[in-house]
Amino acid sequence: MADINNQKHFVLVHGACHGAWCWQKLKTLLELASNRVTLVDLSASGTNMKKIEDVETFDEYTEPLLDFLASLQPKEKVILVGHSLGGINLALAAEKFPNKIVVAVFLTAFMPDTTHKPSFVMDQDLEQARTLIRPGSLFLHDLSKADNFSAKGYGSVKRVYVICDEDLAIPVEFQRWMIENSGADEVMEIKGADHMVMFSKPQELSQCLSEIAKKHA
Repeated sequence: MADINNQKHFVLVHGACHGAWCWQKLKTLLELASNRVTLVDLSASGTNMKKIEDVETFDEYTEPLLDFLASLQPKEKVILVGHSLGGINLALAAEKFPNKIVVAVFLTAFMPDTTHKPSFVMDQDLEQARTLIRPGSLFLHDLSKADNFSAKGYGSVKRVYVICDEDLAIPVEFQRWMIENSGADEVMEIKGADHMVMFSKPQELSQCLSEIAKKHA
């Protein structure tokens, strides 16, 4: 049995209209590799009982993740993995808890910068963004009014972007544009992976995350 003090702790953050359930196969694979895994249902998602109509801001939508990070022990750090819209949740978490995050992994996800408003990367491909964040499209307006993420917060956290080259929801060209626009400490790619890479390439994704953990954790 793995020593819990030496385990890598992954926190997996789902995209819009999904829930923690979408990570179950990956969770099993990571745990078989002696990692610790936490799945988070964001507000009005999965088993979270809130209604989306009652979630007025992106901060409220991200609250379960923020509460979890706030509950960590003083010296405890995690590897955050965000999928699709979950990349913006990662950025918000990194802004508020940069010292709790070893590395933020953007899995074919929206990756914001520190120069523009948090909504900027979604605004660049608005019709695609509307589809991906429905029924939470109200967050676009909220994010367009929010302060930029800071260099001292979000910008101070190591970032790895994982490209999925057969993603039709966030095309590979747009993924590469976000990497160029926002910057990343490392870029990895899973060949043959579509948008739901946790279903189409779970073994390859598990191996990819294990490699990231070895390099950064």
